[in-house]
Amino acid sequence: MRLHFLDTLYARPGPYACVYVDTSRDIDGPDRAIELHRRHARSDLIELGADLATADASADAVGTDADLPGRHGQALFATHGELVLTEELPQPPPLDRTSYALLPDATPLALQHAPDIPYAAATLTRGAPDDSHTVSEDLHVQLQTGRWPSSSVAPRALTHLHIPIDQWHREAGRLADELAHLVDLGHADTLVLCGDTWARGVLVNRLPAPIRNRVTTVPGEGQDAETGRALLEPQLADLFHGRLSAHDRGRLESFAAQRARHPGGEGLPAVVAALQRGQADALMVNHPVEEWPPLPPLWLGVDPDQIALSADDLRSFGATGYEKQPADAVLLYAAVATGAELIVVPREETPLEDGIGVLLRY
Repeated sequence: MRLHFLDTLYARPGPYACVYVDTSRDIDGPDRAIELHRRHARSDLIELGADLATADASADAVGTDADLPGRHGQALFATHGELVLTEELPQPPPLDRTSYALLPDATPLALQHAPDIPYAAATLTRGAPDDSHTVSEDLHVQLQTGRWPSSSVAPRALTHLHIPIDQWHREAGRLADELAHLVDLGHADTLVLCGDTWARGVLVNRLPAPIRNRVTTVPGEGQDAETGRALLEPQLADLFHGRLSAHDRGRLESFAAQRARHPGGEGLPAVVAALQRGQADALMVNHPVEEWPPLPPLWLGVDPDQIALSADDLRSFGATGYEKQPADAVLLYAAVATGAELIVVPREETPLEDGIGVLLRY
């Protein structure tokens, strides 16, 4: 998983106020609950030492995703009185989480982007879209691309088409070309189809063979997507559960080959050494993070490669200014700054020493 979505966080110097908050709308009295979350976030940040402007910028953004229905959360990052990044979370945090530190507490956000599977989805439904019991001569088609699971709460534009049934054989060829282009453009791992069996069959037969091999059909009638949520969200959740993207699967296979050739690419000391030297192609982490052993804080200098297990180590590198920071925040910062990817793998599939490892560039 590439980490470009975090670039803006590290473009400005800290300290950063970070808030992870439950802003779900599927409860009784959500506005009142969100207001309580907002007040607690502000008071917690001030207690942690944040200036009033930064605390206010963070708290004022809590609940600004009011148009998003259902269960979800928010991740908010602010520094020097300005909100830098706001993202909706597919899963709300178990408990609200606030921090104020030199580095942003971005690991929970990064983990919520995994497995970051690119896909295209299409539904094909006979009848009027607002009345599934009315048979008409139209085929209602919806198209959407995304990256799972982020797209569940930040969906891209939804395309709607109405095609007469008697023109479907001809129009299906045009739609197949469009879908093939969308799949290739987004490097989609899979094309997910749902809805009318006959219409699906006609469409699949007109897809280019490489795209046809990436088609997955899911159950359902292809009902309209809930506003603000991804098309086929429940089906996608079932389909992608426990999977890695094709890109990350390839990275994991490379890591397994590296592991067989020369062990030593896992554990905190090995990961820190690789990031120091700019040799990390990907930072590997086990999920769930809660099963990691406790990691000691790391020392951080002025430059991204100035990370170390101790202050003495940093001084030996010539660093003159340094600070102690949480290990996960330092590792993620160094990964983003040195262009490394993040690969999140289930612990039961690939257990890593200290819950972390590194795929080397060289």
